[in-house]
Amino acid sequence: MLSLGLLIIRLVIGVLFIGHGAQKLFGWFGGHGLKGTGGWFESIGMKPGVTLALLAGLSEFVGGLLFVLGLLTPLAGILIAATMLMAIIKVHGQNGIWVTSNGYEYNLTLIAVAIGVALIGPGQYALDAILF
Repeated sequence: MLSLGLLIIRLVIGVLFIGHGAQKLFGWFGGHGLKGTGGWFESIGMKPGVTLALLAGLSEFVGGLLFVLGLLTPLAGILIAATMLMAIIKVHGQNGIWVTSNGYEYNLTLIAVAIGVALIGPGQYALDAILF
């Protein structure tokens, strides 16, 4: 049952991160692509915007894909946690914890899930279990 629970967590969180990365990288799912995301990054003081949008998009997309597959799970957890930490530092942290005030509650929850799974392991329904 533990492995099934971990699979559900990995699928939901991983697919959502793939989607967020695709928004930044390709403009899919209502995203603004690299240029639009880069412009927004620059507007909040993150320069060079397009380069940082590319790095954020790749971290989310690759981290999410690795998380779904249960492949290199510690790396996947770090990629996901790093993007959420940056979101807290640059966007949500100043608003306090509660998401109702645009705070960092959700980002912190995602960090806990990503690091928790990275430490526990992805379970038996994962490429890590087959390969390592």
